[in-house]
Amino acid sequence: MADTVLYDVTDGVGTITLNRPDAMNAMNTETKAALRDTLRDAAADPAVRAVLLTATGRAFCVGQDLKEHIGLLAEDRETGSGRTMSTVREHYNPIVTALAGMPKPVVAGVNGVAAGAGAGFALAADHRVVADTASFNTSFAGVALTADSGISWTLPRLIGHGRAADLLLFPRSITAQEAYDLGIANKVVPAAELASEAAAVARALAEGPTAAYAAIKESLAYGAGHSLIETLAKEEELQTLAGASEDHRIAVEAFVKKEKPKFLGR
Repeated sequence: MADTVLYDVTDGVGTITLNRPDAMNAMNTETKAALRDTLRDAAADPAVRAVLLTATGRAFCVGQDLKEHIGLLAEDRETGSGRTMSTVREHYNPIVTALAGMPKPVVAGVNGVAAGAGAGFALAADHRVVADTASFNTSFAGVALTADSGISWTLPRLIGHGRAADLLLFPRSITAQEAYDLGIANKVVPAAELASEAAAVARALAEGPTAAYAAIKESLAYGAGHSLIETLAKEEELQTLAGASEDHRIAVEAFVKKEKPKFLGR
């Protein structure tokens, strides 16, 4: 596995760390492929009951590595291949699909600037713990590009269409506090506490009812694109499965005994 992406599994938490600090964790081809593949590994690993996505250095991720990108664009002009933007299909779409569709909760520990695709990755997570020194920036229009990495889907659902359009048409840095006020950040903590706080949130989720969390994620995604009647039917389907789970039995028995349930994740 490329050392631009680190992976560790401890106490049910799969921690994925972007590790190109000198490049502000910009996404070159190697890093994009490694992140995509590592997320898929975490999704398939039964030992992982929650995922923490974070980064080293002063940035979370500034999106596409433009130094590599400009060379690829030059190759496209010479060869006429047009392959440069295939990275959206080959890398960014699978990364966001893996994050949003992960059958377990995903926490983004945003340690610094999250721009472009980096902001998209953070928004695709289920919960964002953000350092008070961090910031967000859509960035795309600034380099004459449109939204990718799912931002046109996730951002308006978090902050509304009008505000999302404003941030995409007029990209600017949003402070951690403004991100919290808008509803992008779930929690803002001092930068020195980011690592421990994000890990604590991920551990708490790893100790929870993993299958129920997966169903919650599925129902939210389904409800975003379906009618109330259709969503009620989906809720019934998922609730039937959850009601038959071992964790539900454990929770009910613990409630009756006035004890804290110890979930097994199934």
